[in-house]
Amino acid sequence: MFTGLIEATGSVIAVEKNVGAQRITVALPQATAARLNTGDSISVSGVCLTALDIVAEGDSHFSADLAAETVARTSLSRLTSGSMVNLELPTPAGAPLGGHIVQGHVDGVAKVLALVPLTPDAPTATDWALQLGVSEDLARYIVEKGSIAIEGISLTVAKMAAHIVTIAVIPHTYAATNLRSLREGDEVNVEVDVLAKYAEQRAKSTPAFELTLEYLIANGY
Repeated sequence: MFTGLIEATGSVIAVEKNVGAQRITVALPQATAARLNTGDSISVSGVCLTALDIVAEGDSHFSADLAAETVARTSLSRLTSGSMVNLELPTPAGAPLGGHIVQGHVDGVAKVLALVPLTPDAPTATDWALQLGVSEDLARYIVEKGSIAIEGISLTVAKMAAHIVTIAVIPHTYAATNLRSLREGDEVNVEVDVLAKYAEQRAKSTPAFELTLEYLIANGY
């Protein structure tokens, strides 16, 4: 499990489009690489992957295989050499939940409509407005002031109108993640709040409540 608090960014070194699973190799800080073991989970721009072929010294890097489902459902399909990705290691049991519950199971992608500074005259101190176009399948789980993970980052929905989501991004998040590399038209990974999906499933499986005379009598009214 992750919390959406990005630990570091990495840079894609190579993308191997093999006959079977694709493979990516990502450069990352030595401090992060030193905590990785073969087979460990790591969130790469919001996608839970398995770390392989880890090199923790010198030009530290790791590789990960991308299943066909991952390529089809996530923004990792657009990665090329030099692409910036967000990295987060799993949250240890008992550690503070700084963001929200993020599984690393991407629900789909959204398209960047705009990413604009709210105070253009203060480029290093401004907050930003990120607007995304989302599908109906995703929109039904998104609510104003609710939690959402974009590229693995735990963010808060500032506004939801039709299929357009607006998210307020503070200067630190913009500077410390791959959001600063995004351009209009780019696709980003979206993981909606898993609690919303469980609530929907429970509502569908629970019969609608009907207030009847029999219910009132049975409950002492």
